[in-house]
Amino acid sequence: MRLFSALRPPADVAAEVADALGDGDPALRWAEPAGWHVTLAFYGEADIGERTSFLRTALAGRPPVEVRLGPAGTFPGVLWLEARGDGLADLAHAAGAESERPYRPHLTLARFPRESGPGEWPRRLAGFAGRAWTAGRVVLMASDGRPYREVAAFGLHRA
Repeated sequence: MRLFSALRPPADVAAEVADALGDGDPALRWAEPAGWHVTLAFYGEADIGERTSFLRTALAGRPPVEVRLGPAGTFPGVLWLEARGDGLADLAHAAGAESERPYRPHLTLARFPRESGPGEWPRRLAGFAGRAWTAGRVVLMASDGRPYREVAAFGLHRA
């Protein structure tokens, strides 16, 4: 089973994003809001029990982080909102993010054919700035199909 750890935006933050998107654009494949997340670390095929044990130890005593979404950006074939927050990269590395690659926290909004591009969406969302929220919970998610599902959760607490 393919696993990853993530932060989930609260419902009101997800609603802000959904409002900014409006009806979207049929040329893009939009991610389901119920699955929106900011990936901390991707583990690939992994055992849930082993990964749960690792995260329980790795995240013990880690403090919550303040997160804010926006503005938009793209990777080849992907439209996303940047996720910003002091301590976000440290949390991701504690959760097992690869240290060889720069950590680019983001919330994926849509996928698009590379040859057609994302249209006007990066410009339309350039000024988006969602409200800050305190991420006090890391979830372990399974991606064995859509929608993603939470298989474990870990609270973050000030030491």
